[in-house]
Amino acid sequence: MVNAQHGGALVHRRVRLRVRTLTTAFLFALMLLVPLGGNAAADPVTASPSSAQIGSSIITIGDSVMLGARWVMKKNGIAIVDAQKNRQAAAGPALLRKRGTNLPVNVVVHLGTNGTFTADACKAIITAAGPTRRVFFLTLAVPRSWEARNNAVIRKCVAAHPGQALIIDWHAMAAKHPKWLYSDRIHLRPAGAKGYASMIVQAVAATDS
Repeated sequence: MVNAQHGGALVHRRVRLRVRTLTTAFLFALMLLVPLGGNAAADPVTASPSSAQIGSSIITIGDSVMLGARWVMKKNGIAIVDAQKNRQAAAGPALLRKRGTNLPVNVVVHLGTNGTFTADACKAIITAAGPTRRVFFLTLAVPRSWEARNNAVIRKCVAAHPGQALIIDWHAMAAKHPKWLYSDRIHLRPAGAKGYASMIVQAVAATDS
């Protein structure tokens, strides 16, 4: 009887020991898995710059089209959004000269919605930005007689300044997403404001990569 009780106790001790061993092994394996999972989740975040990081290097100059997206652009971290209703392209050079050396490295210009965009105005904008900055010109989506002429001037001007001037093709993007625009086919609905702001940030980011 005593031997039977002793044998039973010995079995119980072996079972408890085995359970403790398995539990310890499981916890150790879990500790190894947690940091691996955390690093894998963090890598994509640290591998690509955030919109705020990109936005801090951008100034945008525009008219009422850009004004409709200012709330999203600011939310996306764009440093300076200088947009005003009825602004003409001729105002662009002076706006840049006024800021002098405080201009960020990336200058985004969306002008010409309200009238003629001359070659002289385009060249003056690039000159005012200075040789150490890149100037991105948005093509125009405005159903007016000057749309095609202004876009041709912008494209020719950019082609004459390779490396310093670049195109962001808003005309093509707006044609691809007509529901982004109000019935005037010029100004931005909320969805259009988001698409417009994202387009600018992505275009600048693409040249930084």
